[in-house]
Amino acid sequence: MFFKLFLAFTLIPFFELYLLIKIGYYLGAFNTILIVIVTGFLGAYLAKIQGIKTMTRVRESLNQGELPAEEMLDALLIFIAGIVLLTPGFITDLAGIGILIPYTRSWFKRWLRKKFDQWISANRANIVVF
Repeated sequence: MFFKLFLAFTLIPFFELYLLIKIGYYLGAFNTILIVIVTGFLGAYLAKIQGIKTMTRVRESLNQGELPAEEMLDALLIFIAGIVLLTPGFITDLAGIGILIPYTRSWFKRWLRKKFDQWISANRANIVVF
């Protein structure tokens, strides 16, 4: 786990800087910074819209007496996308926007459900029954 976090916090910023420098060389520094700022604002706006829709669906499910499990996964992914979108750079902006689009978010939800199932089954083996 430590190695994965180390790679994520060293390689991603390295590639982000490399890409920002390359794009800045072709478009100019001002245009590159402007693109990063605009994509950040657009992503934040999209995250806000998706978050409001998801919270409305959570409220509707709770009013009907249903457990809003799918909506809670959506809310978690939208939250993660919002955090990623706050990080300046093109790779993180593409990842955040990819998570915000409902069609691609379903892929992330399937992956996350599989991970949750693996964590649950691994922890069941560690439970001691008296």
